[in-house]
Amino acid sequence: MPTSFTVVPVEAQGEERQRDGQQREEEDDGDERDRGTGDGIARESSPFINCAESGRGNMYEGKNMALFEEEMDSNPMVSSLLNKLANYTNLTQGVVEHEADEDSKRKEVKGPRMGTFIGVYLPCLQNILGVILFLRLTWIVGTAGVLESFIIVFMCCACTMLTAISMSAIATNGVVPAGGSYYMISRSLGPEFGGAVGLCFYLGTTFAGAMYILGTIEILLTYISPSAAIFKVADVGEETEAMLNNMRVYGTCIVILMAIVVFVGVKYVNKLALVFLACVILSIIAIYAGVIKTAFDPPDFPICLLGNRTLSKRSFDVCAKFTESNNETKTTPLWRLFCDSSLLNATCDDYFSLNNVTEIQGIPGIMSGVLTGQKSIYFVFSHMIGQLVSFSSKNQCGLFSQSYQDNLWSAYSEKGSIVEKKDQPSVAGSEESKMGGLPYVFTDIMTYFTMLVGIYFPSVTGIMAGSNRSGDLKDAQKSIPTGTILAISTTSFIYLSCIVLFGACIEGVILRDKFGEAVNGNLVVGTLAWPSPWVIVIGSFFSTCGAGLQSLTGAPRLLQAIARDGIVPFIQIFGHGKANGEPTWALLLTVGICEIGILIASLDSVAPILSMFFLMCYMFVNLACAVQTLLRTPNWRPRFKYYHWTLSFLGMSLCLALMFICSWYYALIAMLIAGCIYKYIEYRGAEKEWGDGIRGLSLNAARYALLRVEDGPPHTKNWRPQLLVLLNLDNEQSVKHPRLLSFTSQLKAGKGLTIVGSVLQGIYLDKCMETQKAEENVKALMGVEKTKGFCQIVVSPNLRDGISYLIQSAGLGGMKHNTVLMAWPQSWKQTENRFSWKNFVDTVRETTSAQQALLVAKNIDLFPTNQERFTEGNIDVWWIVHDGGMLMLLPFLLRQHKVWRKCKMRIFTVAQMDDNSIQMKKDLQMFLYHLRLNAQVEVVEMFENDISAFTYEKTLMMEQRSQMLKQMQLSKNEREREAQLIHDKNTASRSAPAVEASVAAAVPEKEQMTWTKEKFVAEKHKNKDSNVSGFKDIFNMKPNQSNVRRMHTAVKLNGVVLNKSQHAQLVLLNMPGPPKNRKGDENYMEFLEVLTEGLDRVLLVRGSGREVITIYS
Repeated sequence: MPTSFTVVPVEAQGEERQRDGQQREEEDDGDERDRGTGDGIARESSPFINCAESGRGNMYEGKNMALFEEEMDSNPMVSSLLNKLANYTNLTQGVVEHEADEDSKRKEVKGPRMGTFIGVYLPCLQNILGVILFLRLTWIVGTAGVLESFIIVFMCCACTMLTAISMSAIATNGVVPAGGSYYMISRSLGPEFGGAVGLCFYLGTTFAGAMYILGTIEILLTYISPSAAIFKVADVGEETEAMLNNMRVYGTCIVILMAIVVFVGVKYVNKLALVFLACVILSIIAIYAGVIKTAFDPPDFPICLLGNRTLSKRSFDVCAKFTESNNETKTTPLWRLFCDSSLLNATCDDYFSLNNVTEIQGIPGIMSGVLTGQKSIYFVFSHMIGQLVSFSSKNQCGLFSQSYQDNLWSAYSEKGSIVEKKDQPSVAGSEESKMGGLPYVFTDIMTYFTMLVGIYFPSVTGIMAGSNRSGDLKDAQKSIPTGTILAISTTSFIYLSCIVLFGACIEGVILRDKFGEAVNGNLVVGTLAWPSPWVIVIGSFFSTCGAGLQSLTGAPRLLQAIARDGIVPFIQIFGHGKANGEPTWALLLTVGICEIGILIASLDSVAPILSMFFLMCYMFVNLACAVQTLLRTPNWRPRFKYYHWTLSFLGMSLCLALMFICSWYYALIAMLIAGCIYKYIEYRGAEKEWGDGIRGLSLNAARYALLRVEDGPPHTKNWRPQLLVLLNLDNEQSVKHPRLLSFTSQLKAGKGLTIVGSVLQGIYLDKCMETQKAEENVKALMGVEKTKGFCQIVVSPNLRDGISYLIQSAGLGGMKHNTVLMAWPQSWKQTENRFSWKNFVDTVRETTSAQQALLVAKNIDLFPTNQERFTEGNIDVWWIVHDGGMLMLLPFLLRQHKVWRKCKMRIFTVAQMDDNSIQMKKDLQMFLYHLRLNAQVEVVEMFENDISAFTYEKTLMMEQRSQMLKQMQLSKNEREREAQLIHDKNTASRSAPAVEASVAAAVPEKEQMTWTKEKFVAEKHKNKDSNVSGFKDIFNMKPNQSNVRRMHTAVKLNGVVLNKSQHAQLVLLNMPGPPKNRKGDENYMEFLEVLTEGLDRVLLVRGSGREVITIYS
């Protein structure tokens, strides 16, 4: 393949290296700034968009791309983009940053070098295998039996395997920075789900630290140094309480010590991880070696039984009632525990007297038939020849034929029960013989299947360890799926095989002996190990210590990642730390929460708590994968192909089922905590747009709903006002009447559609920035007034067309407005706003043509805010003409809000001369009864009478004013014409003579329009005379009779309304329509002004022409 070489001088190379070093330092500083704000993750330094800032100083020398040079800042060249992609690193938060900050001399961060085995497989192995394997698995097998234990482990392992498949799909759909599962969930399901589940995962990790610490103390005080206990057992039966108190004291000390270690030297914790993992692996190898050894040489761990009851060997050493010494029978320490003296004629416990003491082998071995129910050949041969064979203590377990299947089935028990061997011959004594104080092995808690699931599940957690290290891997998108699935497969094989091997090698009573009291206080799984039980004890001790340190190291960083995202305001303080990036405050909170788990002091009680949080996290990982797969978003292109949404859905269902199987009340509490965090983030959290799946799901659901709504108009029962609110903005793009939005929120109460629109006058290219500013101001006011809806700003050459555009095109599909709400133009009479009334009247006409309702709020600045409360008063409805029921529905909707809740509704209607007012009142009351509305009804009689002089005079003044405005408008037009003529004259005088000649030759008729001084004076006097004659006609005119009648109606009706509703909190009136003849538009405004004169708050209502309320169910 041909290769191109470029020769660069030595001096140029040195300069180039120096420039590259400076550029790298600047990029590193930029990355640090990016990590210090916003998310606090490397995502902010993405090389894909807007990355020309760092290279802005470089000038483009070549001219090949001159066509695109103006766009280079926002759209970099492909070569530049590829170069940034090649140098793009995504280091995880935590130890890597800490080490980089401590080493000030190191300027360059080495590229990630870990492969699948070191980077993913071993960390997952270390996190999955832990304290439950060594301390509780044998007890689970003995209690649940091999079959049910197999079911428990299989369910939990299947849950994690399905989750790992979903996690692999998400993790290979792009780079996963620090935060692991939190990052995956938040970027897939949105900040609300991400914050809620991220905090739950943080709590789970913190309680896991508490569980590991409790396991460390249990190993220390039970198996390594029992004499180190601070609280000693004073009386029989207080062992459990003393142990819990010791756990609390030692646990508090150890958690403080571990916090100091994490605070001072976190990098050493990461380096010791390999040592802790070696302890785990050596311990497991010792278990398998011990199992193999039992096939031909079982270890010697005899068990002492009294009848079928297991005895604790902590108080005696000889498993017998008597001993023979020098032909003399002597009693043993065991005798003295059950009898009141050491004499042979002493009074003894009833059960002790009736049953024999026997000794069987605790570890009979894999060939003994304890699990399969098949006797060894030696046992069968002995029974066939009928000889009395004296078996050694190693083979006593074969004496009873049913004991072989002892470990196959479950043996659940109540708290305080004695651990008994199944089908062992015994003679029942009195009930008092089971009382405490005797050296029996008792169960410390009540056992049942679902409780064991909750205790076991933490042993399969830790599958996220590989995804948390994605920045340290050579090929994360290959290593994460392979390493995680291999680790789960390996640990699942270990757990399942251990269940079978434990059941096959160990006696059932030993398996059910949680603390190994029957085997001299040894760790039960340690009795099976080779070469010594101390291998398991020491290995499990160091592995639990390491796991506790890892939890206290990882949990604060997870909390720091959530805090730096800024989605939960009250935890933002935990995003800060030391100068080197250590999360100091998060570590303190983690230690405090971990101390709560320490104070619980019981490993069996803490395990179900963290099971809930981990299960919830895994459930949402599966949900995220299922949602992304079903939505088929263009960005969903995972490299891991072996996934399917059905597997994710199955994993999610299994996680949810396991939550309620473990503990239904813990599950409800965990879901309640997550729900509260979700709602808090939704209410107070920062707005984040991460391209999450929930947003995509919402868009799909919205599209589906819109298509369904498009099928036809809503039924009358479902009708509610879907508002288009028309706002006026000032020169600063601020809302002139904020109370209009207050009234909107009171009317809507968050239900239905609300579109807040406004019009800017001009051209969009010139008004682009002003449009954005106006939209920001309107949205901010909508947030303050709690108006839930959409904002739409339109730029139009004139306000009239802009309002028309909004009325026609606002909304989408079936989600369109059906009602327009606007404020009354208070300044319509002022000469500088002479077009405001014309725009208003045209808006009324357009809403009528569009079959939309119209609400006009007069004196809007007097309307109440959302913080005000009316303690009394009325909402008066003046029902003059039928409008489809709008006047009835609006007061009902308003009274749902706290502002108007205590106001009473009154309905007035007007009776004419020929109407029966009494019958009208009865009919109206019956109508309201069928509408289920509570309102006071009153019929007002308004009789015909002569038109008053006041009405006549008011009509005359209205028409004179209208005519005067027309004359003023004509005068202005003449002035504009004069200015245009003068401009033409000046332009003609400055032209060259040759040009004038040519123009004259080409257009000879221009000669007639030449402007002269005489013509100008004549035109001026002509206009003056016409204006004077026009004004004389105004004072001699007579009012139009139609206008007089309309004014009479307005004056009369206004008097009636003022008489009844002057002190009402709100008056709703039918709004009369504008005249069909457009010449009377200004008179229409005067009629409405007279109709509402003297009223504080008025809502003029004009129906849409359809029924909006019904009496039917």
